[in-house]
Amino acid sequence: MGKREQVVVLGGGESGTGAALLAARMGWAVFLSDKGKLGDAYRQQLVEKGIPFEEEGHHSEDLILQAALVIKSPGIPDTAPLVQQLRQRGVPVIDELSFALRHTAAKVLAITGTNGKTTTTLLLYHLLKEGGLNVGLGGNVGRSLAAQLAEGEQFDWLVLEVSSYQLDGMPGFAPHTGILTNITPDHLDRYDYKFENYIASKMQLVQHMGQEEAFIYYAEDPVIRQALEGRGVKAQLLPVAAAGRPEAAAMLEAEWIRIKGPVRDTLFLYADMVLQGKHNYINTACAVLAAYRAGVSEQAISRGLRSFQNAPHRLEPIAEIKGVAWINDSKATNVDSAWYALDAMQRPIVWIAGGTDKGNDYSQLLPLVQERVKALVCLGVDTSKLQQAFEGVVPMLFQTGSMEEAVQAAAAAAQAGDVVLLSPACASFDLFRNYIDRGDQFRRQVMGLYNEQ
Repeated sequence: MGKREQVVVLGGGESGTGAALLAARMGWAVFLSDKGKLGDAYRQQLVEKGIPFEEEGHHSEDLILQAALVIKSPGIPDTAPLVQQLRQRGVPVIDELSFALRHTAAKVLAITGTNGKTTTTLLLYHLLKEGGLNVGLGGNVGRSLAAQLAEGEQFDWLVLEVSSYQLDGMPGFAPHTGILTNITPDHLDRYDYKFENYIASKMQLVQHMGQEEAFIYYAEDPVIRQALEGRGVKAQLLPVAAAGRPEAAAMLEAEWIRIKGPVRDTLFLYADMVLQGKHNYINTACAVLAAYRAGVSEQAISRGLRSFQNAPHRLEPIAEIKGVAWINDSKATNVDSAWYALDAMQRPIVWIAGGTDKGNDYSQLLPLVQERVKALVCLGVDTSKLQQAFEGVVPMLFQTGSMEEAVQAAAAAAQAGDVVLLSPACASFDLFRNYIDRGDQFRRQVMGLYNEQ
């Protein structure tokens, strides 16, 4: 692409601003367009680098359609009319990650999945750092990779969390190692409400890999197993499975994870890990296999598993108040992730759930809820579907319309030896800005109780 040709960036958030900064560093003419309001920090960065941007409230279509390359935010769907027009004109439209990867020689370890991808990404990054590797972190977590490269950062390895949206905008993507934690229905509104379309999006992770690359996946997930059939995957397959699966590269046994390769047989005791619960053992096994492939030693991996600190809002312990544990799992925005959270609890549960329902089917939760949940605190503008699903299943059921009400109701229902678990199984947008805001409000309310003791 010539230096004078126009690069247009659609979307002025973290990824869009980063892409604009990197394109400007490469000496190209750049224009950023965002129909919404630019954040002050992003606006300042663009002004400092002399990058022109759209006056808020519209897209200058005539200018955009003349672009030689368009880099779009992953939040803008391919079905958007402007994207459709660009594709009809033959203008390449890619994601920020795809653009950034053109400008680094780093080997990429990429993680996707409906649930567990952020935890697995952060753990793998931590293990590589513990192993002394020159490693960067980006994608759907942390800072924009393009922004880091624009600042002159250089890495030998990159650990990237990639969402289905990002994979859709990364043609030909073939990481050194790909991890797929699971696939369950989510974001179906983006995929014509067809689960098979969402599955195909996730499987883009592996479809361009060659024999030198490796694909790590949870072999007990029936959706992944079926999706692999007939796809002609060329990558090395490194499945994670329960004990007794001879083809597994990593097995979950009674007290440890057994790694069968690629270095040698090693055991990592669950008791020595910060992350607990079956879903986290799966995530850990995936991360350990990938770390081994990057050359990290067994000793460094063991240290990293003991010292890792997970991101907030993911089974995050907040406090112990009068014998009641309070856990923030606000990131659980779908039914499957709530199942994992409920399954990981070892105490009777007071469960706070609810929010914007994304077409949820709560039936898979019924056995767990019946066995472990003593009270359900419904939190949201409309929780009728949630209440109908569990009425008569849990002994106590409450309806609340604010986090303060929810925490007060949970405190009244909980006794010493219980756990109060915020694991909503729903999106947050009815009462909160996002899952972070929801989790932060939960933390503040719980710490208020703690300080009143």
